Amino acid sequence: MRFSLSHLSAGFMAVLVGYTSSVVIIFQAAAAAGANAEQTASWLWALGLGMGITCIGLSLYYRIPVLTAWSTPGAALMVTSLAGVGLNEAIGAFLFSSALMVLLALSGGVDKLLRILPKPLAAAMLAGVLLRFGMNLFTPLPTAPWLIIGMLLLFLLAKRLIPRLTMVVVLIGGTLLAWVLTPFDLSGVAFSLTTPVWITPAFSWHSLIGVGIPLFVVTMASQNLPGMAVLHAHGYTPNASPLIGWTGLTGLLLAPFGGYAYNLAAITAAICMGKEVDEDPAKRWPAAVCAGGFYLLSGLCAASVVSLFAALPGALVAAIAGLALLGTIGSSLHAALSDDASRDSAIVTFLVTASGLSWLGIGSAFWGIVIGSIVWWARATPRK
Repeated sequence: MRFSLSHLSAGFMAVLVGYTSSVVIIFQAAAAAGANAEQTASWLWALGLGMGITCIGLSLYYRIPVLTAWSTPGAALMVTSLAGVGLNEAIGAFLFSSALMVLLALSGGVDKLLRILPKPLAAAMLAGVLLRFGMNLFTPLPTAPWLIIGMLLLFLLAKRLIPRLTMVVVLIGGTLLAWVLTPFDLSGVAFSLTTPVWITPAFSWHSLIGVGIPLFVVTMASQNLPGMAVLHAHGYTPNASPLIGWTGLTGLLLAPFGGYAYNLAAITAAICMGKEVDEDPAKRWPAAVCAGGFYLLSGLCAASVVSLFAALPGALVAAIAGLALLGTIGSSLHAALSDDASRDSAIVTFLVTASGLSWLGIGSAFWGIVIGSIVWWARATPRK
């Protein structure tokens, strides 16, 4: 296994984007469950530990970049659904949801579903998921013009001269430029180890049906299916059942410490799968191993790492994410729209996914695939 700077930078950026884009929702979900400060830190410890172990273990075993993540839509769901549910019952619901994930994996149902999913629709869904990150690259332009322009110039120059190290240059150069233009305060960052807190689970029909089942559904529909589609869009075709089974088993082990749901990543995974990581797709998996290492570090020093990420300017994080995903957005759109026969269904998938709609508690990525598939099969059905 050979690591390079491009692997390290891609892994770090994946973790950076993952934390800065949704860690606030984790805090809100923990608060909704009634967790105190020590228990909330334990949630982040369990999430970091679980993601780190699964990223490293699955990527080493399959020799492909397998990135896992916490369920962001699942956390958003819990912010509202945990009202009136005690912390112990919430942990019981987490265990139930993870158990359902393991049972689904053992049945092989995910692989059967993915075998009938048209590849152009998978690429279109990926492009729709990532679109807002590309657009957010330019959103801070009015307030931080020199930072965005400077990072864009760094990107173009590095892409031309040293393409393998493009994002390394952007990451280091952009951080230094942000510091020169608007120095950010790191005085509140103090590193310390997080202590896990055991929370004894309790079970009730109310929490299992009201929290556990919706958490399972939204994690599968909005995270695991898009996560597999991202792998397929980049040419990686592992069996889905073992991947999802291991994430479910991780949830069973770490739920009592606050690890509410683990799943395949989509957005952050794409950062570790692009050509910027390595021209050879077979040599990109060490980036996911690096991401796993950073996730382990983030879990061990959960509160400290969150404060570090929070100190970074929002414009810097948005620019890093947008530039890291430009290539993936472009290649996904090309794969989605290059075939005339599937173009209508692909553009519908892209637009529905990019809309950001949420219906029945399930996010737009799932509905993009569903509606796009309906258009696909309608166009493919011969007229009598």
